[in-house]
Amino acid sequence: MSVETAQQQASVSRGRLPFGVYLLAFSLFAMGSAEFLLAGVLPAVADDLQIRLSAAGALISAFAIGVVVGGPPFAIMTLRWPRRATLVTTQAVFAASVTIGLLTDDYPVLLATRFVCGLAYAGYWAIAAVTAISLVPPDRTARASGVVVSGLSLAMIAGGPAGALLSYFTGWRGGFWGVAALTAAGAIVSLLAMPATSAGEEPSVRRELRTMRQPQLWAVYAATILSTAAYMISFNYLAPLLTDVTGIPGVWVPSILALFGVGAFIGLSVGGRIADRRPFHALLIGAMGILASSALLAVLARHALAVIPLVLLLGIAGFVLNPAIYARVFTIASKAPTLAGATTVSAFQLGISLVPALAGAALNAGAGITSVAWIGAGLAAAVVPAVLLDRTISRHRSRRTDGRRDAG
Repeated sequence: MSVETAQQQASVSRGRLPFGVYLLAFSLFAMGSAEFLLAGVLPAVADDLQIRLSAAGALISAFAIGVVVGGPPFAIMTLRWPRRATLVTTQAVFAASVTIGLLTDDYPVLLATRFVCGLAYAGYWAIAAVTAISLVPPDRTARASGVVVSGLSLAMIAGGPAGALLSYFTGWRGGFWGVAALTAAGAIVSLLAMPATSAGEEPSVRRELRTMRQPQLWAVYAATILSTAAYMISFNYLAPLLTDVTGIPGVWVPSILALFGVGAFIGLSVGGRIADRRPFHALLIGAMGILASSALLAVLARHALAVIPLVLLLGIAGFVLNPAIYARVFTIASKAPTLAGATTVSAFQLGISLVPALAGAALNAGAGITSVAWIGAGLAAAVVPAVLLDRTISRHRSRRTDGRRDAG
């Protein structure tokens, strides 16, 4: 551990997280905004490039595919690279890909740049999570992970809408120029201010792959996919539920959706503190909270006084889990966290990617918009067995380890 890192950890022991953790969150905010911005400018993109709206929508899918499939291989490829160099490289590749896409009117080139952006984003997210926990003592890893993940929630709630608003006045490219500029700024500051960190052990591809064979790790990934899909499916369809069922005027919808973002920050803060000591409690509380909030949204959808606070509670419940998920992944894969962290990123993205298919199946079958909230409740219920499986395996291994110590 470098002297600079030791000084940062001493600062954390006095209650403050190091600057590097917040810098990682900022960079994730900048890069993540590109994922959520495009949905708000799809018609403008289609008109400008003279393509169908469905083809413009494929640009969203290209980014998502890059994240899902790119994270783990990228983690293996860069395993022996210095972490700071990897962070800056992925940011540079991301900013360059965004810029190339903005300078072309060729749809295939733009599609390719979106895929490369997804790869770079997945690589950055995975290394950022590992870097964050290396900057803090073991009893603050979940809190640090929560702060880093908050960059993504801020991108979803604020970055995407702000970029879409900028694009409204400047053309669809304007918001993406902002993303490229913020990403480049994050890379420069990271190069100058991010402390150099390294793994506790010599990186080993074989050890990383061996770590991935642990069943309880895949139980955590299952919980990640299911819980992410559970709260995102309700969030993505809140606008039509609020206007068509609750009867709230459209002008108020953005403010109500912002409550989800407020809840997300509360959930990350609370979840980070709980997960450092009781990760299973955080996971179960979050899952049951999503289940209850989603079911109540479906039942009470016509009552504005009930729906509005439920949006806040859904955000809290959904993001209480995220620090605990990282805490479990890095506990299980403590000796080889890079590939495990990258796969966590892919699991989050896969959960988001499942939402259109699940919601579309229900709505195309003629179900009402409240059916989406019921699907969210069902997905949240399915999280509980995955968490209990992880807890059971963990306790069994703990008893077995204690037995060996007693025998010794």
